[in-house]
Amino acid sequence: MSSYTTPGASRTTRKRSRRYRQKNLWAQLLRGLLVAIGATLVCVLVFALLMQWLKPSDSAIRIVNQLIKLASIFIGVKVMLGRTCEKGLLYGALLGVCYMALGVGLFAILSGQQLPWTAYLSDIAMGVAGGGICGAIVGGIK
Repeated sequence: MSSYTTPGASRTTRKRSRRYRQKNLWAQLLRGLLVAIGATLVCVLVFALLMQWLKPSDSAIRIVNQLIKLASIFIGVKVMLGRTCEKGLLYGALLGVCYMALGVGLFAILSGQQLPWTAYLSDIAMGVAGGGICGAIVGGIK
């Protein structure tokens, strides 16, 4: 007994597969974003404890802050991509922009400071570039 699939059935399967990938992408993005936020919180807590002993300068604090952000994005991208290695650059950039936009928004709300738009945009651009680079590295490793 042979089976025959109609052309309409294969289109339905493709649509379902595309929807599943889109849902899977958002789930992966959320998981990577949550891991990146968690890594940031742990790193900031450790750095805050170390600041009591080290007494770093303001410029050193800014540099460590940027390194914490990039390290968190890298960890989040690594978790987000998991075993897949396709579209690492794009997915990494997407995670970077979401992470930095969330961070910039929370900073603006919690601090009450009004920084120039260029400062906010430069942070978001750093997240896009850093996330894209991390995604390309992680995607190339596998």
